[in-house]
Amino acid sequence: MALSLGIDLAWGLGATKPPNETGLCALDASGRILDAGWARGPAAVDEWVGAVLAEYRPSTGETNSTVVIAIDAPLIVPNASGMRECEREVARGYGRWKVGANASNQALASKAGEVLLELLERRGVAYTDGTAPVAPGGAVAFECYPYTTLVGCPEFGYDVERPRYKRLNTTIPGAEARERRAAATDDLIHRTLHLRAADPPLDLASHPATAELATTPTPVRGEAARKHREDLLDAALCAWTAALWHRHGSARTQSLGTRDPATIDVDARGRVAAIVAPYRGAQFRGDAPAVRHPDRGIGEN
Repeated sequence: MALSLGIDLAWGLGATKPPNETGLCALDASGRILDAGWARGPAAVDEWVGAVLAEYRPSTGETNSTVVIAIDAPLIVPNASGMRECEREVARGYGRWKVGANASNQALASKAGEVLLELLERRGVAYTDGTAPVAPGGAVAFECYPYTTLVGCPEFGYDVERPRYKRLNTTIPGAEARERRAAATDDLIHRTLHLRAADPPLDLASHPATAELATTPTPVRGEAARKHREDLLDAALCAWTAALWHRHGSARTQSLGTRDPATIDVDARGRVAAIVAPYRGAQFRGDAPAVRHPDRGIGEN
């Protein structure tokens, strides 16, 4: 039995104002969403994780139930400036689909991921760079990036480029751009509904908060309301990414930033900064053709 948690973490710590909302989603192996919602700040997110584990992890009745947490935020940031290698590899592997990653380094104020990881470690959740399987009964967390999931998984059907459900298209009039963004969001939600028949499954309709995404249209105006929905949708995508990694491992996902010892970013504890990203075709390490790692067996248990 595996429990998959998705966290679309607001990167800022909210030093001068309350932090932005973080989307949260907990998924079981059958595709049922056990809990979903929002929190503000790493401490509140950590409390949610603790509550979910306390309520649902023992309910399996199995001593070997595992927990996999996928977090959309930089978790290991040892570089003083510039970009991490895993972020460069996003551009190399997924740039054709118009997917790139923001830079993260020690000079930036967006440290919520590092703070959250430290809190999770106190709960017994270990960081993983995605290159080794989680032990039965273990709990791990890794960094993910939902855009790589959307273009890296054929289930969504984004074969040419990423969906424009976040930033506005500045090349067209504002009103039209807002309408197109709302339509792109609703289309993505519609595609995500089909994951209830995927392997692993995700049933958006199984929880009231995520079900509302499908039953109410995305507002064309009102940034706060639109972002509220987007954060929850991204959290569900993160949870599904966690389940995908655990279920299929290196047959469907890769660990960006871990390949070349000369370029990897490693912190003082020897942890490698990595992004676990689903892939297909030429997305594999930015090369073509794709190959499978047959030896690691991630997700076979």
